[in-house]
Amino acid sequence: MSKLSAAEEQSTNAYGWAARDSSGILSPFHFIRRANGEKDITLKILYCGICHSDLHLVKNELGITNYPIVPGHEIVGEVRKVGPNVTKFKVGDKAGIGCIIGSCRKCNNCKDDLESYCSKMIWTFNQEYFDGLRTFGGYSDKLVVDEHFAVRIPHGFALDGAAPLLCAGITVYSPIKYFGLAHPGNHLGIVGLGGLGHVAVKFAKALGAKVTVISTSPSKEKEAIEHLGADAFLVSRDQDQLQAAMETMDGILDTVSAPHSLLPLVGLLKTNGKLIVVGASLKPHELPTMPLIMGRKLIAGSAAGGMKETQEMIDFAAKNNITADIEVIPMDYVNTALERLAKGDVRYRFVIDVGNTLNPPF
Repeated sequence: MSKLSAAEEQSTNAYGWAARDSSGILSPFHFIRRANGEKDITLKILYCGICHSDLHLVKNELGITNYPIVPGHEIVGEVRKVGPNVTKFKVGDKAGIGCIIGSCRKCNNCKDDLESYCSKMIWTFNQEYFDGLRTFGGYSDKLVVDEHFAVRIPHGFALDGAAPLLCAGITVYSPIKYFGLAHPGNHLGIVGLGGLGHVAVKFAKALGAKVTVISTSPSKEKEAIEHLGADAFLVSRDQDQLQAAMETMDGILDTVSAPHSLLPLVGLLKTNGKLIVVGASLKPHELPTMPLIMGRKLIAGSAAGGMKETQEMIDFAAKNNITADIEVIPMDYVNTALERLAKGDVRYRFVIDVGNTLNPPF
């Protein structure tokens, strides 16, 4: 039997569901979390959203997976323990954890509250923490995290609907704010009406923008306008609709993760318009250059925001009653949920009821 490291000796037992190989099938798994340190909080996980990147990683579609892997980075829970130097939280508070649980805290990005762009950023799962222990995600009973990488969930905010905001919400909120895409008088196009897109519509409308949803699916028009409050709907395969909307949009947020041509979208932008890509495709998009040059148009990318902006996003969402549209599932349904997610069969985000349905088999 191998000797335990100092970190492992100070650790605590945990339980979750993990994939062991590229089949991506998850099953019960016992593992260890690090002990609660001076600046740490320990969360009892209540809800965890299922993100498309969870699916990519459990199946090793990016070629970077370290098995066994416990996914999950849209986490909401209750604070059960606080370290002696914790100042943001007290026992009983609700907290949220998103994509990252660590960064160097010293580089220019970290100093500018852009921890998600730190070269030493540590993902919530599938990486190694500073102490050498593996990071495991939110499909589990508890999580220990430095308080800096947790956000306060306002009292009374719906915890299940808030969970996906820790990834999907900040992924769309950050570029909307940074690139000035949504404010009164702006016309913003949102490409795709899935987990990211539907939340983007809600944020953009709350910020005062005119919103047009751009989709390949005509069947989503009623949902976009009547349920989510979009002002217009454009079928991207309809050349007449595209032609009528040419050069009418100040900005476009592209949330689609499948490869597609960006040329029609560039054509929809006004002079100086901005196309921001947040959907991570495993294959490259078609990228035209002449329409960019002739219209002084911008194509950019954006990842999730830093911790300060994530807190700002959660507070804004709570104030404006913005939550994700979700289907709450028990833990033992997770493999079926991942199969459905791969087919696009969810409206619009699965959320695991971890607190009530993750039952250790002992």
